[in-house]
Amino acid sequence: MPSPRRSVEGRSLGASASSSSSSSPSSPAHGGAGGRFEFQSLLSSRAPVVDPTCARLRASESPVHRRGSFPLAAAGPSQAPPTSLPEEDRMDLNPSFLGIALRSLLAIDLWLSKKLGVCAGESSSWGSVRPLMKLLEISGHGIPWLLGTFYCLSRSDSWAGREVLMNLLFALLLDLLLVALIKGLVRRRRPAHNQMDMFVTLSVDKYSFPSGHATRAALVSRFILNHLVLAIPLRVLVVLWAFVLGLSRVMLGRHNVTDVAFGFFLGYMQYSIVDYCWLSPHNAPILFVLWNQQ
Repeated sequence: MPSPRRSVEGRSLGASASSSSSSSPSSPAHGGAGGRFEFQSLLSSRAPVVDPTCARLRASESPVHRRGSFPLAAAGPSQAPPTSLPEEDRMDLNPSFLGIALRSLLAIDLWLSKKLGVCAGESSSWGSVRPLMKLLEISGHGIPWLLGTFYCLSRSDSWAGREVLMNLLFALLLDLLLVALIKGLVRRRRPAHNQMDMFVTLSVDKYSFPSGHATRAALVSRFILNHLVLAIPLRVLVVLWAFVLGLSRVMLGRHNVTDVAFGFFLGYMQYSIVDYCWLSPHNAPILFVLWNQQ
């Protein structure tokens, strides 16, 4: 008589064999569908989950996007181009040759003027010569020349002498007018080592460019050499006086070197204007008639 345990195990083994035989590949209807389902589930389990934000970051870091050849459609709003700076706020990285030359000339002018200002004060290296230089300064001042010309014109008793003195007066007045006009336009300050202890000063005399003494020295010396008959030693003294007077302006610290150089040039050209507009009884008879009536 068989035992009940063996009969139960035999039935369980038979049931498992029958179920395995029913699910074997011999049945095409169930085997194909189950295989496709298992393959798709395997692929879905292996595929990684991609975050959209990470995808955009990777695309923006790609070389193609950095070059800007293929911009992303999902990128943010386009940024406006940077606004250009105004002309006065831009740095001039390529200065012109003329600007460099002018700045260099100005630096040399200031350095040389300071070196030559040996009489600018009593404590300077040539401070003992300062009174003599100030006396020379008075000899080129406009007021003594104007007063002296008026006096000689009033004492003159010849038409030729009056004509020369009348034109000298015209030249001195023209010099005062032009120098004051240029000084008011340029407004260049006098050197820092200058002492404002000049003979007689006006409002424009606080400015330095050009030197009125230098213009007057060049104008008067050229006028005298062309209209007075002088011996050669006296002519040399006239030229030497004009040169030393211009040099004294730098030594006293009144002017820079370029102030005196331009003053000489301006005075030379002023005489050309006076010579072109020469006053005579033929072209300005009213002036001479009025002067004779006085």
